[in-house]
Amino acid sequence: MQQVFDGHNDVLFRLWTLSLDGRDPVAAFRDGDGAGHIDLPRARTGGLAGGLCAIFVPSEGGLVVSHPATDGAYVTPMAEPVAQPQALEIAKAMFGIAHDIEAGGGWQLCCSTAEIRGAMAAGRFATVLHLEGCEPIGPDLAELETFHAAGLRSLGPVWSRHNIFGHGVPFAFPMSPDTGPGLTEHGFALVRACNRLGIAVDLAHITEQGFWDVARTTDKPLIATHSNAHALTPVARNLTDRQLDAIRESRGVVGLNYATTMLRPDGLDDAATPLSDMVRHIDHLVARLGIDGVALGSDFDGATIPRAISDAAGNQALIDALKAAGYGDDDLSKLCCDNWLRVLGEAWHEGAANDTGRHQAA
Repeated sequence: MQQVFDGHNDVLFRLWTLSLDGRDPVAAFRDGDGAGHIDLPRARTGGLAGGLCAIFVPSEGGLVVSHPATDGAYVTPMAEPVAQPQALEIAKAMFGIAHDIEAGGGWQLCCSTAEIRGAMAAGRFATVLHLEGCEPIGPDLAELETFHAAGLRSLGPVWSRHNIFGHGVPFAFPMSPDTGPGLTEHGFALVRACNRLGIAVDLAHITEQGFWDVARTTDKPLIATHSNAHALTPVARNLTDRQLDAIRESRGVVGLNYATTMLRPDGLDDAATPLSDMVRHIDHLVARLGIDGVALGSDFDGATIPRAISDAAGNQALIDALKAAGYGDDDLSKLCCDNWLRVLGEAWHEGAANDTGRHQAA
């Protein structure tokens, strides 16, 4: 079985919502609750050995994406902004759940690639904490330092809404990712601080202008944890060939998003999406980025995924489809794990003292 380290999932958000109903998030993950896409038993069944687990603060009232039932365009209004004090409290709760799961034996929080490899070798789910949208961080970036001490090693400045750091792209089809301004002055400072601390910067939800703003500011490889090819599925969240070429030049990585709306030529939210659409995007990404620049970023627990996979237990169905398409063992090792570890190691400037120490809860 091919071990997979995943570039993005929303299991912490799902577990946090469970906790609001008085349920035990530790038991739900560790013992398996059969809900959503990921828990530890299903991850082990499907060879999902770890990944970047997102801390995501929802807008009040959530977000309803209006997908058409048949071929057709849609534009979802941008989600409402979230106030920093409210976002900070929710983020702290998710950090707490992440640390509780580690204490309860459900996974291992990892701050270096050595820790990821060690956890995977020992059969422990290797979790890297990722902040999806930086609403919990204030303009002086004090919370960034606190989160880093608590194990944060990856963040996206924005989700698909605007904040003090930059502008996000809407959920829309067909649409260019060039939908508005990019980083703010606070956003430029955030990217520089991430470079200093060794926190990966994710470009998955930012506008095209924001992408280029990060590209000219960062001294690290460009990363999009869960995005696909705009040339194949022209949803605003996907990356143009010009963006893919820039990622290749930086020695960066793109993680294939399993969301059907980002895979299908018609952009539909339909679980009856064939695995051939996933392979088609992998082929295009490999053609633009090279085999060293492509990985997996499932968006488990955050999107509708193909029924042929269904949840984490079915993850090997994609691996089998890639094998049938001609990808060999060395290619699969890169796509499923090694490319993430290489680019994360570069983002974390491994070897520096502050990247290998243990973490304390926020």
